Amino acid sequence: MAIKKSILYSSLWASCDELRGSMDASQYKDYVLILLFVKYVTDKYKADPRSLIFVPEDGSFDAMVKAKGSKDIGDRINKIIGKLAEENDLKGVIDVADFNDDTKLGKGKDMVDRLTNLIAIFENPQLDFSRNKAGGDDLLGDAYEYLMKHFATESGKSKGQFYTPSEVSTVIARIIGVANAKSKDTTLYDPTCGSGSLLLKAVDQSPVGLTIYGQEKDNATVALAKMNMILHDQPTADIH
Repeated sequence: MAIKKSILYSSLWASCDELRGSMDASQYKDYVLILLFVKYVTDKYKADPRSLIFVPEDGSFDAMVKAKGSKDIGDRINKIIGKLAEENDLKGVIDVADFNDDTKLGKGKDMVDRLTNLIAIFENPQLDFSRNKAGGDDLLGDAYEYLMKHFATESGKSKGQFYTPSEVSTVIARIIGVANAKSKDTTLYDPTCGSGSLLLKAVDQSPVGLTIYGQEKDNATVALAKMNMILHDQPTADIH
């Protein structure tokens, strides 16, 4: 059964509502997209232990569920994400947000309630990625860019920084002629790759795949692009 995009998007946006007012909209991504990533790789690993990302029990979304309501929930989430990052060489990629930051997430009960509610949103049975598929549609990657589009729209500081409209990326990918690629060794480089939208659109249009490279000056954006590559099943992409 395919996950409806409307269900996924509304769930993700509900998580943003939990954070609304506690921080600038440009910072929502640091929390929402990390939880999305952990939920996705956990579900996929449970369905197939041979998955690209190894998910240890103490580095999984299930471990986050067990932390709901606990007084030290922020610290526990940090440790869970840290364990997942350590096991998969993802330090500096998925552990960029501090879930124990009381200046952004509130103090005491406010933090506990906010983080507990965030985790509960992702517990929605309709967001079980181990059972639900969307055929050839990269549902999660699309949701990732959907959220960045809204963050870029909502926050003046981040407008245009992370998101390139999908339609523009598609047109550029066609113009550069990747559909004529003869080998996966054909390389593609984007010196201002942002979230990696153009690189991913180009790979989609190549009949044999591509070897892709991306560059960004902002470290947080590099982390976003690397996660996006993994979500789109392009883990070998070289992003710096």
